[in-house]
Amino acid sequence: MKIIGAVDIGGTKIAVGAVREDGRIVKQCECPTEPEKGFQQAVKRVATMLRDLSDSGVELAGIGVGCPGPLNPFTGVIGNVGTLPGWQGGNLVDELQSEFGLPVAVENDADAAALGEARWGSGASSGNFIYLTIGTGIGGGMLLDGRLYRGVDGAHPEIGHQVLDASGPRCYCGARGCWEILASGPAMVSWMCDRQPDKQFANASDVCEDARRGDPLALRCMQREGYYIGLGLANLITVFVPHKIALGGGVMKSSSLFMNTARTVIREICTQVPSERTQIALASLGPDVGLLGAARAWLLRYR
Repeated sequence: MKIIGAVDIGGTKIAVGAVREDGRIVKQCECPTEPEKGFQQAVKRVATMLRDLSDSGVELAGIGVGCPGPLNPFTGVIGNVGTLPGWQGGNLVDELQSEFGLPVAVENDADAAALGEARWGSGASSGNFIYLTIGTGIGGGMLLDGRLYRGVDGAHPEIGHQVLDASGPRCYCGARGCWEILASGPAMVSWMCDRQPDKQFANASDVCEDARRGDPLALRCMQREGYYIGLGLANLITVFVPHKIALGGGVMKSSSLFMNTARTVIREICTQVPSERTQIALASLGPDVGLLGAARAWLLRYR
């Protein structure tokens, strides 16, 4: 059975694991990303963790990597990634192939997560499948007829930057009122702080805790969150009519507070397609989705 060295690069941490072909993680470790130390330093830390796997008796068949975009999934060259400043032009494929002499597959992290969730998680057996992560940002990947959808030049579609309210707040992407600036975790915090400036919220979890305690303003925030999540999902269902949508990310840990509102919005808006046939479920792989997605990307590329 093949063992894949899986690498999940995030803005705050890098996880490395040994993943079997059946999707079982047999060993894993992690380190801080520390992007300010540069691309080469990060590659050295990844290489050290991969070597530790080999030293523990794991024989790697290849290396799969999930990394925030923009990046070229075929050459492995990183573009101008906001969470990885200074990494632009770094080549993950060249660096890791040179270090280990093994085949390397690189995917956008959201696309990799979609592949992992579709194969081993809640999306199993679905033909047209969308995986979404709603947390610090909003992103996702799509499988159409079971195949990962890529745009022109292999580009990754930025689902989280569809515009929902052109009069809304400006996002770093340049648009006003995109899905991410309205419904991500930081968007919830920003909305609360604007209305309750004397109170500090460390993250969206704090807002959700206030809502569970019955705080009226936090409950209004949950209604707003449900509305915008529902609106974004309604757009995706109307355009793609997928068999299934899986929702992951930190915000979805509190889904019980707002998903009833989201489902109501979907029913009211999606009148031109059989939206009731699209199954909406919570993603099931949790924090392991990045490693499993990276391994699945390698298997699809080199099997």
